[in-house]
Formats: sequence, C-alpha cells, structure tokens
Amino acid sequence: MRNRKGFTLVEIMIVVAIIALLAAIAIPNLLRARISANDSLAQSTLRALSTAAETFGTSNNGNYPTDMTSLTGASPSYMTTDYCAQTVSGYVFACTMSAAAYTFAATPVTVGTSGTTTYTVITGGVLLP
Repeated sequence: MRNRKGFTLVEIMIVVAIIALLAAIAIPNLLRARISANDSLAQSTLRALSTAAETFGTSNNGNYPTDMTSLTGASPSYMTTDYCAQTVSGYVFACTMSAAAYTFAATPVTVGTSGTTTYTVITGGVLLP
C-alpha cells in the first residue's frame, strides 16, 4: 500500500466548525464596536457644531448663525464641513438655527444597527441624549 498524505474529511470538518465558532464570537463584537464608534462620532460632531455656533455668537454680539453658510463661508471659517441634512457614519444630522438660538440633532439611520439613540445639542452647548 502506498503512503497516503492529506487531511481526512473529519479533520476538515473540525477546522471549518472551529472557524465558524470564532466568527460567531467575533462578528457581534465588531458590530458593537462600530455602533459605539458611530455614537462617539455623532456626539463629537454635535459638539463641534455647537462650539462653532457659540464662537460665531461671541464674535457677533450674541447673535447666533442663521444658516450653515454663516459658519462654513466665513473667513476664517468656523466649520469646514456642512453636516446639516447629511448622513455621516450612520447618523442623519438636522440643524435648526436662528439669531437667538440653535438646535443640532443626530438621529441614527437604523436604531440598534447604525447607532443607539438620538443626540441633541441646544443653545449653550448642552448635549442631550
């Protein structure tokens, strides 16, 4: 008889089962990490919008910007990117601005998949979950 070399079907099935088990453990953790990263990015973006609006208000005798062009079109600009009505990393950003107040909100596209909750920042830089 010849000396046969190679893997048996049982050995290959065991390896496939181990890989499937590792994937079943790793994939949910990766998804949770992505959701957490999206949440953090949404909060930091809202803080950046609020800081820009507050800085604008300080520079303009207490009058807040009435639109994003006031923040992005100034020289030097208060913000480089217009996030209003945009979807960024699983969150949709909404902006309401007047000379007296502002509200910026970030809502997940799909709750539980792209983010966990809606975040809002209001005049004065108060971040609400």
